[in-house]
Amino acid sequence: MISGEEKAWESLASMDPGDVCRRSLTVYHSSVGAYDVSVFNCTVTVTPKGRTIEGASPDCDLILKKMAYFSRLSILHYLIGAQAMPLSGQLVKPSDLKVGQIFFTGSHVLPLNALAAAYARDRDQFLAKGIRFGGKQRPYGDAAAELFPCPRLPVTLVLWREDDEFAARADLLFDATCERHVPADILWSMAMMSVLLMIT
Repeated sequence: MISGEEKAWESLASMDPGDVCRRSLTVYHSSVGAYDVSVFNCTVTVTPKGRTIEGASPDCDLILKKMAYFSRLSILHYLIGAQAMPLSGQLVKPSDLKVGQIFFTGSHVLPLNALAAAYARDRDQFLAKGIRFGGKQRPYGDAAAELFPCPRLPVTLVLWREDDEFAARADLLFDATCERHVPADILWSMAMMSVLLMIT
């Protein structure tokens, strides 16, 4: 039986590199047959012929090795499925998506409680961690960081700090175009990576 990753490699290898780059906002090096993809501000090199995904920094190692279960298929499916469309600027919760049910079942529940607890009284550290991974500060909650698992797929994490009346809370938001680029399970993997990077 051919695995999901094998099928993804075969699909990517059959595609026109120019079209892939236009759709995914990536760079192709024809001399080595490899794509450079920005993944959480890390340059990741994807080589279809050798079926390798590599990066040269400690943060790349964290994403590609410790989070390989989430990252490898996510990067491949992004290259295969990304569409050449601008961000909508409209943020949506996972529950608003057609595929939103995947985010609320069993082991797929995102560890947003752990994220909130980690930064319950420290918005500055929350923002600093987001910036480390290429995040941009956004004007939501008590602090918000927009991360980019891939160039056309931002994930916005919003923190409300704890106070004397309420516990800390964290939310995750997508751009409304997210479902146009990747399947539901890949969208979930990108969300999971975003949260885990912030609490690792």
